[in-house]
Amino acid sequence: MVKEKVHNEAVNGDEGFAPGDGYPSCEGESCANVSEEGGNESDTMADQAEEQNSVAAEVAEWRDKYLRLHAEFDNYRKRTLREKMDLVQSGCSDVLKALLPIVDDVNRALAAMDKSDDVAALRDGVRLISRKFEDMLRSKGVTEIEAMGLELDTDRHEAVARFAAGEDKKGLIIDVVERGYMLGDKVLRFAKVVVGE
Repeated sequence: MVKEKVHNEAVNGDEGFAPGDGYPSCEGESCANVSEEGGNESDTMADQAEEQNSVAAEVAEWRDKYLRLHAEFDNYRKRTLREKMDLVQSGCSDVLKALLPIVDDVNRALAAMDKSDDVAALRDGVRLISRKFEDMLRSKGVTEIEAMGLELDTDRHEAVARFAAGEDKKGLIIDVVERGYMLGDKVLRFAKVVVGE
């Protein structure tokens, strides 16, 4: 007779089987042990299924958060781009509005030239218009680049010619062909100058 160990108990090979089912019979403590182990396996499987469901729910939640965040960032990017474009357009419109009174003054000066022969009065009128225009530029943060009599600064000046001017003016700017302007710390247009040598 063959002995097998089932649940830490010795069982004879021909004893303890129910007729026709091929499994050992279950009596007393051994039966309770078998049912508890089967219950543990089903509990473990239920725990695993529950854990998988919670992980799937968490993945779905994070995916939803990611999609919402992505859409929110895309909207933010579009909104800031639109605001920048509006700012550029409104900045240009402010400058253009500031130029309109000066254009009106130029038109009045042109009309006065046709009617008047007083050259001194016309000259004074043009000077007033020029001063008004420079004041408008200053109010917008545009300043003229100083050049005359200074040393050549390639960050602000552009030498268009060299001219013999003697030893005392060598390397200095002796003439300004075209005035340069800055907007804050940024050069809008370099001053075109003649440098002595």
